[in-house]
Parts: sequence; C-alpha cells; structure tokens
Amino acid sequence: MTTSNFYAEALKSAQPIFAVAPMIDWTDRHCRYFHRQISRNALLYTEMVVADAIIHGPRERLLSFDAAEHPVALQLGGSDPAKLAEAVRIAAPYGYDEINLNVGCPSDRVQSGTFGACLMLTPETVAACVAAMKAVADVPVTVKCRIGVDEQDPEAALPGLFDRVLDAGADAIWIHARKAWLKGLSPKENREIPPLDYEIVYRMKEARPDVFIGINGGIQTLDEAAGHLDHIDGIMLGRAAYQNAAVLADVDHRFYGAAAEAADWGDIRDRMMAYAERHIANGGRLQQVARHMVGLFTGLPGARRYRQILSTDAVKAGAGPEVVAAAFAAVDFEGAREAVGA
Repeated sequence: MTTSNFYAEALKSAQPIFAVAPMIDWTDRHCRYFHRQISRNALLYTEMVVADAIIHGPRERLLSFDAAEHPVALQLGGSDPAKLAEAVRIAAPYGYDEINLNVGCPSDRVQSGTFGACLMLTPETVAACVAAMKAVADVPVTVKCRIGVDEQDPEAALPGLFDRVLDAGADAIWIHARKAWLKGLSPKENREIPPLDYEIVYRMKEARPDVFIGINGGIQTLDEAAGHLDHIDGIMLGRAAYQNAAVLADVDHRFYGAAAEAADWGDIRDRMMAYAERHIANGGRLQQVARHMVGLFTGLPGARRYRQILSTDAVKAGAGPEVVAAAFAAVDFEGAREAVGA
C-alpha cells in the first residue's frame, strides 16, 4: 500500500481495503500498535484530532506514532478550511498515509464546535474543507460521513454531499450507514438506535463505480464484512474489532491474500511486552497499553482470568510487562486458534 494513491490502486486492482474505524478514547497509538501486531495489512485510524489542537496544542503527543503502525490514517475534526489545511501541513512530517475528515461524529462536544456529523447539513463547507486539505496534502484526503442527520432525507443528503466532496477532490468516502440524531440521542444511542441502511451505500457505489466507497456500521464478523464486498470497495469495523481484537487475526488471509496460518499469540505477547517496556521506560504506565488488550480473548477458556489480571494488576503502581505475561498464561491458546475468524 503506497502513501500517494493506494485508493486508486485498490480500485484498479479490485483489492478491498479492510480498516479499523477511528474511535475517540480508543484508537490511540497504543491501540493501533497492538492491532498492528495482529494484522499486517489492516488500515488503522487515529482518534479524531481537532485541527485547533494540532495548531495550538502538544503536537508531538497528538501526532507521533510508531513506524510499525503503517498504514495509518489521521482523522481530523474541524470546519474551518484554513485551520484544517494548517493542521495537514503540520502533520505532514509525521508521515501519515491518509488524512480523513470527520463528518460523522454526533457528540455534543463536536456539535458545539460545529463539525462532525452536523457538517452533513452544510455540504458546501465540507467541500471547501476537502479542497483546502487537498491543496496541501501529498497523501489521499478522504471523508467519513453518515447517511444523513436528523430530518434529512438520505436519498438527497448523501448524493448531495458526494457530489460536492468529489468535485473538491476527495480520494475516497467511508460511510457509516446510519443517520445521526444531533438532538435527543447520546453518542452511544447514535451507534444503535437509528436503523442501518446498507442498501443506500450500495446504491451510491452503483451510481459511482469509479469512486472508492467503504462501509461502516454494525459489522460484527469477517463473514459479514466479506458479504459487503459484493457491493462496495472497503469495510470498516469499529467496536467489533476493538472489543475482541482476535477477529483481526484472519484479516490478512481473508482480504489480502496472505497464507492461512494460526496467530502466534506467544510472539504477539512478547512484542507487546517489549513495547510496554519501552513505553514505561519513557515515563508511561502499563495501563495505557494494557487497557486496549483486555477484550482480546473474549469467549475463550481463561478469558475471564485474563481480563481480571489486565484490569486489576496493570493499574498498580510499578506494574510492568510481567503482568501481560501472566494474563496470557491464563488463556487456552488452542481455543484461541480455533476462534480466529469467528
């Protein structure tokens, strides 16, 4: 996957893209490093980072990442084209493979900043933001959106947004196949209550075969993900990939043509222990790494004890990589191998 035009290459070669969704408070650098140990090819996303924070805040903390995370995309939040362009310029030396604009988050915090999902109401602003970002970016600029918000008719709102952002130069569009309700529903409810409408995403692809379109929302398994590829170009898992990252172990085989092989959980354990040791040596805490690993073996013999160890021992003062080793030792790895791809 190259940094300059991998979406165009994916379309040309009919190579699907599998991504782990950007999730606030979840997909930080430690989460992404962990996910990368399980899948070499999945496209990983940062949490949404607000353009103002990049311009005025601690850039190194917000933008730095381990080289092992590639391919990795930076998701930006904002509605001011000039500020977003400046954020892209600042982020450029860090070497992200993609810049993505958030047009889907429904949280109150995002609404108060007049960006995220509320940008669905002003597609001309989204287009201006994309054009400004494209003017300074040397990697793909993409949009992640909803199918509509509040009382919008998705049959009109979504094509209207598409036309504007594609004219502005967007390289790909990822669609969370639900409406967002900006008033009256919490962010959690916005992930569950508005009904999913995968069919409208499929129709967008039928109407625009030359545009990379990926789908997100409610996808729980790799089998479900594969089914969507009969209609669109990419699939994005969010909570399902985070809450049991073992699902990622079969991504490279199912979607990228890698040889089928059982995950080497012992090797993954050792790499995460080494990573945690480096992080602690640099002033970090084990819990900052371990919290993303808690759901790894959900449903397997020993998983409860695994969770207990990581949840209780990793937060203790002075906790080190040996906690990770103890947690992995509680798991039945034969059962883990049988669950890969479930």
